[in-house]
Amino acid sequence: MGDEVTRLAARVDELETRLAFQEDTLSQLNDVIAVQDAQLRALLGRVKDVAEKYQDLSYELQKGSKPEDEKPPHY
Repeated sequence: MGDEVTRLAARVDELETRLAFQEDTLSQLNDVIAVQDAQLRALLGRVKDVAEKYQDLSYELQKGSKPEDEKPPHY
């Protein structure tokens, strides 16, 4: 019976070691994901800005002015 307790204790130790390693790995992955999320949000904002500038420039090249700069016909 003492041999069985020793084997069970060794298995518990190994499982605890694996759990600690997995928790550390998950923490590192979470940190990476948080950084990538911030980068993605920043890039999406920049893409939106570029798309708006492209749309304004495209409209200016076609019509000569932006729609918000035009006066309504009754002015």
